[in-house]
Amino acid sequence: MSIEDGVVPLVHPDAEGADPQVRRELQARRLRGLVDRLLAADGLQARRLREAGVRAGADVTLEDLPKLPTVGKQDLWEHYPFGMRAVPEEDVVCVHGSSGTGGRPTLVPYTAHDVDVWAQVMARALGGAGASRRSTVHCAYGYGLFTGGIGVHHGAMRLGATVVPMSGGMTDRQIRLILDLRPDLLCCTPSFAIHLGEALRARGVDPVDLSLRAGLFGAEPWTEAMRSTIEELLGLRALDIYGLSEIIGPGVACESLDSDGMLNVAEDHFLVEAVDAEGNPVPDGTPGELVFTTLTKTGMPLLRYHSGDVARLAGPVPGAPRTLRRMSKLLGRRDDMLVVRGVNVFPTEIEAVLLADDRVSPHYLIVEDRRVAARPELRVAVEPFEDTVDTAVLAADLGNALRERLGIGCVVRVLAPGSVPRTETGKARRLARWSEGEPPLPGLL
Repeated sequence: MSIEDGVVPLVHPDAEGADPQVRRELQARRLRGLVDRLLAADGLQARRLREAGVRAGADVTLEDLPKLPTVGKQDLWEHYPFGMRAVPEEDVVCVHGSSGTGGRPTLVPYTAHDVDVWAQVMARALGGAGASRRSTVHCAYGYGLFTGGIGVHHGAMRLGATVVPMSGGMTDRQIRLILDLRPDLLCCTPSFAIHLGEALRARGVDPVDLSLRAGLFGAEPWTEAMRSTIEELLGLRALDIYGLSEIIGPGVACESLDSDGMLNVAEDHFLVEAVDAEGNPVPDGTPGELVFTTLTKTGMPLLRYHSGDVARLAGPVPGAPRTLRRMSKLLGRRDDMLVVRGVNVFPTEIEAVLLADDRVSPHYLIVEDRRVAARPELRVAVEPFEDTVDTAVLAADLGNALRERLGIGCVVRVLAPGSVPRTETGKARRLARWSEGEPPLPGLL
């Protein structure tokens, strides 16, 4: 990486550094084009637009956006597999998606144009982390239907960097290639980054001897405490990246080395709103559900898609070369929000308390115990870094800290190191709901 004076070069200066008013004019044109494409496709979204009185793209402006109809995950499930497709079948070049909740998949058709947009925004994300044509990008996201690995791959190749397509798992091989190929950028889930860091530490590798300079970690919500842990273990700058297959995949938004801890939204391609539970816009700085509009996508364009993710929005960093709006790290998911005795709690709030205690390892499990519906409880299983820790004292300290932060009591169980299951592939399991049967983890009672 060659970053001088703390300035991170722009990969696409005309897009990332555009005058905000010029960008709004571009967004308005693209919004009108999107509406025309949806109406021409004559599907669910066209019907909803017509019901709202919209007959052509010329009927809408950016100011009209909050009044336009929305779509959500349920619509994708009900029109599975490709009922939301807006192009002829022969225009689809690949399919991505996720397994979905309760076994209901979400599949997304991509055109060649969509893949090109994806490569563009991912190249920007990597560039914002300091990558260049001289970089080697070690990609340990999974490859396949999941968009993580292939999204990074597209972006690295577009940037001209060398990509190592490791995918997930195979810890020993990952470590060998990190040591031998000396990549400067690591891309994987934050939980796997911690796993790799612990494995390197166990082999006696000092972080200062690693070539890694920065990493893009996403696909899971993670906190500032986890950022500190990753940076300590791997000796790099840990940056957040956000995306969802329904919109494009990773690259929808990404933190850069100069974005002050927030994620730059690729808003020339994706309009973002933050709304409350009634669907009303919330002011910048206020938590809200993220709603995305795909301005340039063609295979399965979406107007005002409810993501289920909760974050805060903000303007660009004053005076920074990137003039893009930003979003905070995810605070959680709307459907992961726990309501316990009338108190709303996001798992990330619990994580922030746990990892602020230097006796606690980053491996934990939050359990919403609803075996007695009238008296729900939060149970938290944690591991100490050392087995010499006084577990009773640690449990009491964490219980007090959680009560002070959340306003409710939690049952804290300190388990032996290694008790909480690890994952080498996919997303870490940090939340479980328990309504009957055996506990999701031994030792919770």
